[in-house]
Amino acid sequence: MSPDTTFDVISTIRRKSDFPLWAKLTPNAGNVVDIALAAEAAGADAVVMGNTMLAMAIDIHTRRPRLGNVMGGLSGPAIKPVALRMVHQCYRALKIPVIGCGGIACADDAIEFMLAGATAVQVGTASFIDPGIMQKIIHGIEDYCTEHRISRVPRHHRSGQY
Repeated sequence: MSPDTTFDVISTIRRKSDFPLWAKLTPNAGNVVDIALAAEAAGADAVVMGNTMLAMAIDIHTRRPRLGNVMGGLSGPAIKPVALRMVHQCYRALKIPVIGCGGIACADDAIEFMLAGATAVQVGTASFIDPGIMQKIIHGIEDYCTEHRISRVPRHHRSGQY
């Protein structure tokens, strides 16, 4: 994926639809900030930072790849540090909302993404493990806000520590 391709795809979709358009960007593609800026310039309403990372695993007993396609998408807690970096970099560069995803399994994870610049978060893998995780995350964020005397989470809330 390149900024030019991203711009072409997003602008084509934007011309054909008035629906909200969020571009979900992969960590597998070059400079994520350049790609996110291209999505914004083409008319994306938000960017979703995270998605799976290309990975593979080998069964040492059979000496064969564990996945039928040899490689596949790595998700869950292992990708959180990469996704946090992407959110932080894009938050600093974009005017549109940045949605964080990748490795969010609890309220603390969601709060980390918000402190890095995410307007909202998406939970994937953890919701398959625990279908009630969203309520737990929401309550955990509420508890955090109460404990830290935050009456309302601003659209772009960051600690400003870095």
